[in-house]
Amino acid sequence: MALSNVLEIPASGFNFENAARNAALEEIFEGGKAPKPMKTGTTIAGVVFKDGVVLGADTRATSSEVVADKMCAKIHYISPNIYCCGAGTAADTQKTTDILSSNLTIYSLNSGRNPRMIMAANILQDMLYRYHGTIGANLILGGVDCTGNHLYEVGPWGSVDTMPYMAMGSGDLAAMGILEDRFKPDMEMEEAKELVRAAIQSGIMNDLGSGHNIDLCVITRKGVDYIRPFQESPYGDDRKTKYRYRPGTTPVLTEKVVPLKLEVVQERVQQMDTS
Repeated sequence: MALSNVLEIPASGFNFENAARNAALEEIFEGGKAPKPMKTGTTIAGVVFKDGVVLGADTRATSSEVVADKMCAKIHYISPNIYCCGAGTAADTQKTTDILSSNLTIYSLNSGRNPRMIMAANILQDMLYRYHGTIGANLILGGVDCTGNHLYEVGPWGSVDTMPYMAMGSGDLAAMGILEDRFKPDMEMEEAKELVRAAIQSGIMNDLGSGHNIDLCVITRKGVDYIRPFQESPYGDDRKTKYRYRPGTTPVLTEKVVPLKLEVVQERVQQMDTS
């Protein structure tokens, strides 16, 4: 049999074969309830200040009621002048930003210049609208280009909005309250960093799906400062007791001993002549 008939090259991009599987399962269930998508939690925010853009995110990745990762990186690299915060399904946000980054890298190699923000927003808009919300990616795109400092909010259905400050994720209501109360145009860098930090901290304290550390990414014309972590969680995970169980706590149902027949071989090491 030819090798090409055995191995298949995986298709690039997203794969939605499970959508057809779920539709077939619903018919088999005869009106039964299909499995519901798993709820996740995140708080991301962004602010435009006088010299650039500040992006912020928490680092907790959840799987329903379980904390899957305490140090999840939710601020993704797109290009030297553009970064993106992702909320929603972690795999979808990572794959979507990777595809966007590869497309803009090809553009930069061909043109010899950094991509513009509107170009990145249009690529995300077309990609997400094509899949009609089946990609769980809520994105905040921030960067600096030849036209200025910009923030774009891209929803999972391809909707695009631009504002000088924004927040997304399950903790966005608490974060947006901080941003609307304290934001003012033409802020200094340190003031903008403190505003984004306070917004993410508000989301962490008011949302069970957000937590642990706070990451910040400052983008200016001079470069990018990705601060990870900008603020560590003040709540430690010190164990109060030792989780050691005595022998016999778990019963042994079966036991089988297989003797190994070993042959003793004498080994002699000789020094190699290198002269």
